[in-house]
Amino acid sequence: MLLVLLVAGLSIGAAGLFFAIVREAVKTNQVVPKGEALALGAVTNFFDTLGIGSFAPTIAWFRFRKMVPDRLIPLTMFIGYTVPAILQGVIFLILLGVKVDLYLLTGCVVAIVLGGYWSVPLAARSPVRLIQTIIGIALLIAAFFYCLANLGLMPAGGTATSLPLSLAIVAIVANFIFGLLLSFGVGNYAPSLAMFSLMGMDPRLAFPIMAAGAGFAGLAAGTQCVRKVKLDWRVVLGLTIGAIPSVLIAAFIVKEMDLVILRWLVVVVVTYAGITLLYTALRKAELVPTDAAGAAVTH
Repeated sequence: MLLVLLVAGLSIGAAGLFFAIVREAVKTNQVVPKGEALALGAVTNFFDTLGIGSFAPTIAWFRFRKMVPDRLIPLTMFIGYTVPAILQGVIFLILLGVKVDLYLLTGCVVAIVLGGYWSVPLAARSPVRLIQTIIGIALLIAAFFYCLANLGLMPAGGTATSLPLSLAIVAIVANFIFGLLLSFGVGNYAPSLAMFSLMGMDPRLAFPIMAAGAGFAGLAAGTQCVRKVKLDWRVVLGLTIGAIPSVLIAAFIVKEMDLVILRWLVVVVVTYAGITLLYTALRKAELVPTDAAGAAVTH
């Protein structure tokens, strides 16, 4: 029953948000998606569905091509990628959700939504680069230990479908923290993959938890800011529509992927995320514009 409610909630929310996006596009005569945004959404969301993330490469491309003003980059991505994130959540819940402890799944989803709700004012007052540096180093350490586990140099785990109560509480608290980090430009996929894998869960079962959490967190804020922010809806629609076929293809790759291969993918994903965050934190020009937190307050 819980699984049905989660799937239904995400599905209804996705339909409502997409309708709101189209409505705003019609109002501004911007209903034809940009071809470049279609291609960008397709490529980044294929890898996002595999757990690698889409925000960093999208920001880099937006800036390289000057497709979107810096101050509008965060919200353009946020709204454009929410429907694909919800689609990921629905697919993974249907394909793999029945194998996951539903109380763990629900607890983590509620926690990340609450964390995301509180993240905007926190981001406005905190040193973003410090947070990015800490998380980047933590992810690289996690990747190192998981690599040792894959090589048989330490216990690997990786087949459990649930967690003991103590670890489940840790996972729920961690998801609240992942939600807090969303407004700092730190996605929840890489840290979730690292955490659940190191706790001994089957890495595939991390996908319904982290995708559903990202979908609900995005929905909670996305529906509020569609009407409040003037965006290039051709880009937003391009990101959304281009991502859908890629999400469908990549989701089935994850479901059928050999567990050993997936464990090594976790190492790649977490290492990539850690290096990206450190690179972002150390750059003179911030990856996310300094006024991003201010723009996000309009949620």
